Amino acid sequence: MTYWTIFWIVVAVVLGVIEASTVNLITIWFAISALVTAVFSAFDTTVGAQITVFVVLSAILVLSTRPLAKKFVVGKAVPTNADRVIAKDGIVIQKIDTIENSGQVKVMGQVWSAKTRNGETLEEDTPVVVEDLEGVRVVVSAKK
Repeated sequence: MTYWTIFWIVVAVVLGVIEASTVNLITIWFAISALVTAVFSAFDTTVGAQITVFVVLSAILVLSTRPLAKKFVVGKAVPTNADRVIAKDGIVIQKIDTIENSGQVKVMGQVWSAKTRNGETLEEDTPVVVEDLEGVRVVVSAKK
């Protein structure tokens, strides 16, 4: 084994350890390229040729497989139970007043702290529609 073969094997191992600790599916392609380059360097090729093989193979692997791998690893956001109230109708059960920072609505049988997006005050028994969630509060508007 030549010095360069050992070098490329060490590079592959280091990149493999980095991949194992980050699971980003990016350094794995460089580790594979380093292993292929190690095999290539065993045939007593020049350092320039080895670097070219590493760079070209890395680029091909990253560009061809990264989008596919990312599609499978990164899942879709799963809505929480709280997200179910968005776009639902409700009723004000405690006056919504932005100045006093108070207000509650009942939506789908649940009582939520509420506020309006534009700071409008809504009286009790006003029908509302939930527009959004901000933390533990729903953002509502008067139902038209």
